[in-house]
Amino acid sequence: MRQPKTKLFFLISFISIVYIPSIFALDTIIPPNIVLILADDVALMDFGIYGGEASTPNIDQLAKKGSMFTNHHASPMCAPSRAMLLTGYDSHLTGVPNLPLFLPPEYVKKPGYEGVINEKIKTVATRLKQNGYRTYMTGKWHLGHTPKTLPSKRGFDRTFILDASGADNWEHKAYLPTQSKPPWFEDGKAIDLPDDFYSSRNLVDKMIGFMDDGADNNSPFFSFLSFQAVHLPVQAPKEFVKKYKGVYNGGWEELRAKRFTKAKELGLVPDTAQLNGFLPVLNKWADLSEAEKARKAQDMAVNAAMLEAMDFHIGRYIQYLKEKGLFENTIFIITSDNGPEASDPSLLTGMSTWMKYAGYHRDTARLGEKGYFGYIGPEFGSAAASPSSFFKFYAGEGGLRTPLIISGATIPTTTQKAFSFITDITPTILNAAGINQKQNTKDLPLTGRSLYPLMNNQTDRVYQADEPIGMEAAGQAALFLGDLKLVRNGKPYGDGVWRVYNMKVDPGETNDLSKAQPDVFQSLLGHYDAYKTKFGVLDMPEGYEVVKEIEQKFIQKLKKNVLPWLIGIVILIIGLRIRRRRRKKLKNK
Repeated sequence: MRQPKTKLFFLISFISIVYIPSIFALDTIIPPNIVLILADDVALMDFGIYGGEASTPNIDQLAKKGSMFTNHHASPMCAPSRAMLLTGYDSHLTGVPNLPLFLPPEYVKKPGYEGVINEKIKTVATRLKQNGYRTYMTGKWHLGHTPKTLPSKRGFDRTFILDASGADNWEHKAYLPTQSKPPWFEDGKAIDLPDDFYSSRNLVDKMIGFMDDGADNNSPFFSFLSFQAVHLPVQAPKEFVKKYKGVYNGGWEELRAKRFTKAKELGLVPDTAQLNGFLPVLNKWADLSEAEKARKAQDMAVNAAMLEAMDFHIGRYIQYLKEKGLFENTIFIITSDNGPEASDPSLLTGMSTWMKYAGYHRDTARLGEKGYFGYIGPEFGSAAASPSSFFKFYAGEGGLRTPLIISGATIPTTTQKAFSFITDITPTILNAAGINQKQNTKDLPLTGRSLYPLMNNQTDRVYQADEPIGMEAAGQAALFLGDLKLVRNGKPYGDGVWRVYNMKVDPGETNDLSKAQPDVFQSLLGHYDAYKTKFGVLDMPEGYEVVKEIEQKFIQKLKKNVLPWLIGIVILIIGLRIRRRRRKKLKNK
């Protein structure tokens, strides 16, 4: 008689044990933590996993367990890239389409060229914070240093940031004559750096400190680590430098060829791809003296060491997350803001004099250490950009094509060859966090696209073959349409002429199709004109050159800084002479 009740009891018990906890668990699922790591001026092949010489085991391990992108692109300049990275919008919509340093004076007050992220645009940090995330940032910001434009007012709870294009990695001092003391801020307040400072180490230390302070908060976190590596000046602790001495003694032609061969082995370019020759204006390795070769090779050694040092401290942060039980539910995104830095500061008028005045040296006995001003220059910059043409500040693939790794919770292990753009990072982060990309009708539609459908094999491309993607910064411009690329590289290393390349078969940009396919060429120019109109792109003035603009600003700054000293010295000399004359007169009396 009691058997049916017994069965019913067991059935209810089974349901309560198995299903009810699962139902309640749906409400307690924690969205993934998100770690965004941005390297500065890192070439496509600089990380070890992409074929580079630097040892980057922590980055490599994340890449092996996640999605590794081989056709990802950014702006050729840092501030526009950072604006796009943190918002998902084309740089001209954000208010940061150019580096403030490169902007002609008459453009400063033009709409859309303010040099700071405007109030119309939300950052990804703001969107995440509105959805329950803790938000932290350490490192280079370069998107505004007024009380309203610091990251502490743009969605980040805790910040330790540099608002400048770059700075010394060992000390609180400028790296350019156009800078005064570089502005560092913590939680919106101006600060001085500690005496025991090295950028990669301290940025991770601060991030860990912020997270420890919020350890009692169980909500998910977003941390943005924005490293100075490997921006000028190239500097690294000597324990990292020593292993790379001699690695680059073969010179830039050898390195460029080696990386190109490695790129084919790794599938970064097709077997049929051609390597574009060195730009004619660049020096040949064989023409250098032995002393010059040694110095250039040593700077590349510091460059590799700086990458390894960054990776080492990323490893410390990963270990911290593991110890706190946070690693398994964390998504890591690692990329670079543009291609390799190829500037040679010694070629800028007055730079060598200023470097001595500022306390910098080129002493190879103190290679990479405090006060050392390292730079790889245009020749090694071109080699580092292999298998691509050009480098930072130019719209050739060497300036635009950068590494991208997405790894961690819910991310499949894949290699992605589809074209993607830096505006795609914010939509991807929002997708990961389960956030509606357009939360109210006032928000502009994001320019970028989530990369999740691509990573999950729901599609084989991010943008359709008939969908043009434009880019412009300081007159350097490109437009991608399917396999085609329209590109213009300005002076001094380019000539300002539009060209067309088929990127699928010619990623090295060696075969210009503009004359062979005039209809295609005109169609692409039409798409670029439409892009300009849609996003408010302004043409740079006649005769504009980035290098000339920088030099003019350098000279103005030097005059501003030095002239008062010269006037003071002249006044002092005149005063001393007048005093001497008076003494003589008194003696004669």
